[in-house]
Amino acid sequence: MADEHDLKQHVNPSGHEFDIGQILSIQSTPEEEKKVLRKLDMILIPLMGTAYFLQFLDKLALSQATLFNLRQDLNLHGSQYSWTSAIFYFGYFFWSWPSSYVIVRMPIGKYLSLVVFLWGGVLMCHAACTSFAGLMVARFFLGVGEAAVAPGFTLLTGMFYTRAEQPVRQSAWFFGNCIAVLIGPLIAYGIGHINGSIAHWKLMFLILGAITSAYGVILSFLLPDSPINAVFLKPNERAIAVQRTLKNKTGVLDNGKFKWSQARDAFTDPQVWLLVLNSFASNLCNGGITTFTSIITAGFGFKDLMALLMQMPQGAAEIVFLILTSLACTFIPSARIIAMVLNTIVSVIGLILIWKLDPSEQVGRMVGLSLAVVYAINLPISFSVITSNIAGFSKKSVSSALLFIAYCVGNMVGPQFFLASEEPSYPTGIKAAMSGLVLSIFFLILLYVYYVWENRRRDRVYGSLEQVTVGAELQDELSSKTDREIESFRYLL
Repeated sequence: MADEHDLKQHVNPSGHEFDIGQILSIQSTPEEEKKVLRKLDMILIPLMGTAYFLQFLDKLALSQATLFNLRQDLNLHGSQYSWTSAIFYFGYFFWSWPSSYVIVRMPIGKYLSLVVFLWGGVLMCHAACTSFAGLMVARFFLGVGEAAVAPGFTLLTGMFYTRAEQPVRQSAWFFGNCIAVLIGPLIAYGIGHINGSIAHWKLMFLILGAITSAYGVILSFLLPDSPINAVFLKPNERAIAVQRTLKNKTGVLDNGKFKWSQARDAFTDPQVWLLVLNSFASNLCNGGITTFTSIITAGFGFKDLMALLMQMPQGAAEIVFLILTSLACTFIPSARIIAMVLNTIVSVIGLILIWKLDPSEQVGRMVGLSLAVVYAINLPISFSVITSNIAGFSKKSVSSALLFIAYCVGNMVGPQFFLASEEPSYPTGIKAAMSGLVLSIFFLILLYVYYVWENRRRDRVYGSLEQVTVGAELQDELSSKTDREIESFRYLL
């Protein structure tokens, strides 16, 4: 139970106290709540979506640079190109755990803004690379810079939106990823037609890096640390924003102090490890496909710049399935994990087309490559599972870090199956990617079974859920309890 002091005041991540009693005294109308929700959707989601667009655009730049002679200019040979991808995710891995601690201790909006600014600078440094060693250093620090972004946005979504609202909002800012896949080739195509003395691959890194750093400055003014200090909300709207999410019982206000007991809870929670194993398995595919997609596409018979444009259908496929999946998860009960399984099956079918079709079947193999990336839209659904089903800000932060560590390890291992001797078809890599996705389906089914079993067990032990007062919801928010400790908590499927 929260004590009397907790119910009177609390401290937000910036260190400012706010009056809980004042928040509870606000009597908002449905129209006022809808107005706040509209503001969040119109301002917060585009802020995060644009940052995620830039992140994936920057991530794609290395693959696209191979079509502008990056490998030849830096004298990369053998498996060295594969290692440039692996070291990026090692940097991601290296900073994921420290970031889970820092992101709780620091004002999250300011921290993420600084991270975006710095990673843009690191991307620009890629243009100064003259050797494999220099590129490895740049890729490592780019991974460090990008490690906090998606986990941070996941936590922000949990702060500002109810559990029912989260799937479509997680998908909304992840939509930036899909747009990057769709128009990223067009941007690279345009850069490829710039005449000048600077190599096109260097221009790509300089232009994208400068844009990213400039956007980091914009975020520093607009991205909030919590609902309490969102500059685009009026004081009464901030109180309404907090009230809206009390029913989540997932620790919206439980921040500013890292709780080691919640970290231990994360390490012993079966749902967390099933999410982690699923992340590792699916990213065995992601690491290889993302890194080698330009080379694979060129291997289908397209010239270098045309190979860039032929990657656009991948973005279109992601957008179509992202919209269908996010709507299904919003309006169909217990659809999240089932939707993830179906998306993964679609990607397996796509990889089979690439693997089995004759090289002369150019259109069929391009369709296969477009479908093969559909699994990627499971990432925002995984985020929504964490924000909806894991209570406690510190536990949520640690769980997100573990998921992204698995994400990094999968992305480091996956490219190693794409053997230089098998370029450009990479049959071993394609089969390894398929194996990872099949394992992903297995872990997702286990997660679904676990949630069903645990909810039924809680109903037997604690009884069916009953309506609780706003005060009781607040007590759960400030109790420092995790989802396994709150008796009224039920997992969403």
